[in-house]
Amino acid sequence: MNDTFIIQIDEEVCTGCGRCAEVCPVNAIEGAQGTPHVVNEAKCVLCGQCVQTCSAFASVFEARPTSDARKKQQRNLFAENAEPLFAAWHTGDAPEVAAKLAQGVFSMVQCAPAVRVAIGEEFGMDAGALTPGKLAAALRRAGFSRVYDTNFAADLTIMEEGSELLKRIAEGGTLPMFTSCCPAWVRYAELNYPDLLGHLSSCKSPQQMAGAVFKSYGAQLDGRNPEDVYSVAVMPCTCKKYEADRPEMQNDGVRNVDAVLTTRELAAIIRHCGIDFASLPEEEFDTPLGTYSGAGNIFGLTGGVMEAALRTAYELVTGKAVPQTELAYVRGGEGLRKAELTMNGRTYRVAVVAGLQYVAPLFEDIRKGINEFDFIEVMCCPQGCISGGGQPKVLLPYQRQSVYEARKASLYHHDSALQCRKSHENKQVRKLYTEYLGEPLGHLSHTLLHTRYGTKH
Repeated sequence: MNDTFIIQIDEEVCTGCGRCAEVCPVNAIEGAQGTPHVVNEAKCVLCGQCVQTCSAFASVFEARPTSDARKKQQRNLFAENAEPLFAAWHTGDAPEVAAKLAQGVFSMVQCAPAVRVAIGEEFGMDAGALTPGKLAAALRRAGFSRVYDTNFAADLTIMEEGSELLKRIAEGGTLPMFTSCCPAWVRYAELNYPDLLGHLSSCKSPQQMAGAVFKSYGAQLDGRNPEDVYSVAVMPCTCKKYEADRPEMQNDGVRNVDAVLTTRELAAIIRHCGIDFASLPEEEFDTPLGTYSGAGNIFGLTGGVMEAALRTAYELVTGKAVPQTELAYVRGGEGLRKAELTMNGRTYRVAVVAGLQYVAPLFEDIRKGINEFDFIEVMCCPQGCISGGGQPKVLLPYQRQSVYEARKASLYHHDSALQCRKSHENKQVRKLYTEYLGEPLGHLSHTLLHTRYGTKH
């Protein structure tokens, strides 16, 4: 096992129960029943579903060669961490981020939409509790200089990705176009279908777009040099750590995102700082890069990227408001869903995939010259980002679905309660284009917000 690989299984703790192998979407967990399992790094997409489901932990009643204190160091956890040390784990970044904040570095932080409907569970709140206000307050008290939001970049992604799709359709480009928001999905495509990578959108993910904007437009607003901005992302996903470290995810030699914390890691920092999360007041994210629409907010759900894209695409194509803002026909859970939408006499065929095991047949059809679709959203995790590997663990299988449903309901409720519900109506995104980027797919947008996939690490 590579000691630097993000996902690992502790052979001293693993009981060989096989639960991790059952949930792995790419069959990367190997080992006989009853013996310690291992991660096949050549197959692993770093989604962390094994980490999410693992229930075997280091008991204080059993002696092991490696002490708990040493295990915490290996996993990069706080020394005071009181949570069980589970067999499946991911490398951490919380102590380093906390140390940087304590030093008073100038920092910008972003939070993915799924974080605000899950982090409350770490502090005894109900499953799916919606906590954007407390989240913003906690980040300020932890020491972040600017508290921004990945949702802003989700709206930005729709502007770029939607424009890219319409351009491909108009110019006879490569179709279907697949979303590129999920880094585990991108890694899967790179490992297994390198000949079809031209079907992926060239857009960076919202995490990376936000980081790129933080260190350009955001730095400019604060009179800072890009290299002086410490950019942190709080994500429900373990693979986001890998994504941030990709060599493509930088501009002029400056990384877009310097560190990625999972939802559980942010909870650890909040505890480390002695912050009483449940008692925090409701505060707003900072502007301009913390303003978002309901469309950006639902990126945390399977079907959310598609719904957000169609809300905007309909108006860009027809010049009319989409008849129904809630596009229920792309909503759902794990599996493959298909839908059609007619705009200006043309029928657009779309699909939503939740779970990598459902995408292989689509790629095999494309290899055979069979194509049913124009646009396909793919998320690795079974319910999208709300069920990511970095979210609060749900150890009892019978509770998992109800917890996911609660998180899902909260994000949809948040969307419906917002005054702005379409990405192209986000005034701060429009201002970003007017003052800085120019236009979607323009030269600066392409330089900052797009990339080329295909490098395997």
